[in-house]
Amino acid sequence: MPAIAIIGGQWGDEGKGKVVDLVAEQADVVVRFSGGDNAGHTVINKHGKFALHLVPSGIFSPRAVSIIANGVAINPELLLQEIDMLKSRGIDVSVSRLFISDRAHVIMPYHLILDELEEGLRGAGAIGTTKKGIGPVFADKIARQGIRIGDIVDRKNLMEQLRNILHQKNLVLTRVFEAQPLSLVKIYEDYVEYGKKLKPYVCDTTVMLEKALNEGKVVMLEGAQGTMLDPDFGTYPYATSSSPLAGGACVGAGISPTKITRILGVFKAYCTRVGGGPFPTELKDEIGDRIRERAQEFGTTTGRPRRCGWFDAVAARFSHRVNGYTGMAVTRFDILDVMPTVKICTAYRIGSKTITDFPASLATLEHCKPVYEELPGWQTDTSGVRAFKDLPAAARKYIRRLEELVGCPANLICVGPERSQTIVKSAVI
Repeated sequence: MPAIAIIGGQWGDEGKGKVVDLVAEQADVVVRFSGGDNAGHTVINKHGKFALHLVPSGIFSPRAVSIIANGVAINPELLLQEIDMLKSRGIDVSVSRLFISDRAHVIMPYHLILDELEEGLRGAGAIGTTKKGIGPVFADKIARQGIRIGDIVDRKNLMEQLRNILHQKNLVLTRVFEAQPLSLVKIYEDYVEYGKKLKPYVCDTTVMLEKALNEGKVVMLEGAQGTMLDPDFGTYPYATSSSPLAGGACVGAGISPTKITRILGVFKAYCTRVGGGPFPTELKDEIGDRIRERAQEFGTTTGRPRRCGWFDAVAARFSHRVNGYTGMAVTRFDILDVMPTVKICTAYRIGSKTITDFPASLATLEHCKPVYEELPGWQTDTSGVRAFKDLPAAARKYIRRLEELVGCPANLICVGPERSQTIVKSAVI
């Protein structure tokens, strides 16, 4: 069976954790392929409520094994804490169920410090980073001075690498930021200890994935963040540092693009965004506040309130273009149950000009005003509905209009946070 990629279709926080948790029941392998602990996936199932940051959401499936692949930036201290948390709550996170790529890059203490210092220098132009060290670690990866998981399990080579890198980092810390230098011995000892604890989980995960795919097993690729935060196609520079796209899944997991035959885009029934950057449909009014409070739109990782707005079909259509969705999951649909009317942005207006394609220019996007199509609300509780035909007529009309505007069918409609609160309109796998 080929691989299926589950991709955030908007600005992140679309509810991928629930969707992965649900679909993972049919998967044999679940792979986290991008981002780091700046991403937070909330999962609610029979085991309780969990906020995961590094361990794949498929860890709850007794059938599947989970892989943290090479495209993920790993803070080893936080990963070990997350593993311990899962174990303490009765989840099997043994070395036969969780595997970590030896090629994944490691977040070091200087990445965390530099992330905060650099963001502070931006002043009013701050990007809104989570200050988790993600940008600096991926910068080091491209600059070829990163440290990988395979390095921290080799204490001899680690000292050699760390000595050279830390000398450069301490020069930046002390001379540019006038901060205190970091201790080579302290970092080395801490990371050797992390390496000892993580070593049983570490392997060449590309070998595992090739074997699973050749045996016809179902491989699910779990994305982090969202398409509109991609460093190439998102609202750059208000973007993340690794690719959350379906194409990024191939590089981030180490598999051929020909192996991915299904791509599920995850979209909220409305839009949210955290941090800075343009957001054409943002509602800075009582409707936006009502959505935020009703949906409890606060970041899983940061706790920051999310900016809320109507569904942006211009951005969603672009998201479909760069990913090639074979279907989509519409989440948080029940949040709109109380709205007398609902709106969908179908185009942007810039002065007297109307455009229907998402612009690359940040300056252009900041001047875009949404052109809305207004539909009647259904004002009916949908949280108990389990079949598409049982949704109110206005709710069905809204879903069908999203399908038309985005350009792909809705496979799943989530009407609540529980795994069971899902309408399967058509099969995902």
